[in-house]
Amino acid sequence: MFSTKESFDVVVVGGGPGGAMTAWAAAENGMDVLMIEKDREIGVPVRCAEGIGADVIHRYLDPDPRWISAKIEGVRLYAPSGESVEFTEEGMGYVLERRVFDRELANHAGKAGAEIRVSTCATGLEFAGDRPCGVKILTRGRESTVRCRVVIAADGVESRVARWAGIKTLIALRDLEVTTQYLLDNVVTDKGYCEFFVGRGVAPGGYAWIFPKTADTANVGIGVCGRYTRQKSSTAYLHDFIENRFPDSTPLAMVVGSVPVATTLDDIVGDGVMVVGDAAHQVNPISGGGIGTAMIAGEIAGRVCAEAIKDGDYSKKRLSKYRKEWDEAYGSHQKRVYRVKEAVSKLTDETLNATASKLRKKESPTLRD
Repeated sequence: MFSTKESFDVVVVGGGPGGAMTAWAAAENGMDVLMIEKDREIGVPVRCAEGIGADVIHRYLDPDPRWISAKIEGVRLYAPSGESVEFTEEGMGYVLERRVFDRELANHAGKAGAEIRVSTCATGLEFAGDRPCGVKILTRGRESTVRCRVVIAADGVESRVARWAGIKTLIALRDLEVTTQYLLDNVVTDKGYCEFFVGRGVAPGGYAWIFPKTADTANVGIGVCGRYTRQKSSTAYLHDFIENRFPDSTPLAMVVGSVPVATTLDDIVGDGVMVVGDAAHQVNPISGGGIGTAMIAGEIAGRVCAEAIKDGDYSKKRLSKYRKEWDEAYGSHQKRVYRVKEAVSKLTDETLNATASKLRKKESPTLRD
């Protein structure tokens, strides 16, 4: 449990859904895996609205009440005018309890044979020529280096590991949403519905959201395009939104961060390195949702790197099978969604209001419409 072993087949940096799924898949396919997490607890802090589609959950796990806060049966989109359009679909998704859910994924990785170390930070890479062959780590003041054949960069949108490996991770401000979220108590919501609010005055270049968790708690947050945060912060926009919607609410927790709303990085593999999840910009460009996509990418990456190591070839060319499978699974769709995001971002509030009015005239719209 507390080994000081210094040689593995695979080292995964980052214990979120992408990293845990990669560790799980690689270990399940016979690899000797180490997953490190810089924070003291897996799943803490929570950095997202915690929503996920049911199809991804069912692909990998049996739903468990311990890590499901609410079932999502519908979505309401609010135009700047306040007019809403409702989309419903039975079994659409879930609002998770990420603290428990992330630990569940890590637990699966551990049961498959992966070693997990928390409070362990990656401080650099070691190279054999141009290929990473190890990760320098700091564990509660102790420095060491763990050798490996493949390094997985699953350390978030600000990924240092990918940069150390020579992979370009820069993102344009228009493709980055700066986010702030509160877990609010003493709020009244419709527990079966997630609500989204758009408009220049609410969240320029992004949207505000309400994701119910219990009868009187909800994740209430906002994402603002990076280009617009110089004049007013995402936190200031969110405070205005909460004051308008939930003036009597009580904040229980707060998180701030950023979300890439772009397409996948041009390079997500190199010799002996793979990039997964937010680090690879594998996020839905419209919703900013990245839990499910990270899990899909992680499963592919873990399996592909295991196959490559068994073949004795973990070159960029061999690992590029991950990119091919990712594009087939979601990457190509992500590019189409990005084009939609770009088009929507140019719409005026007046156009959004008119569009909502037209959609309201349709009877019982669903997501399949």
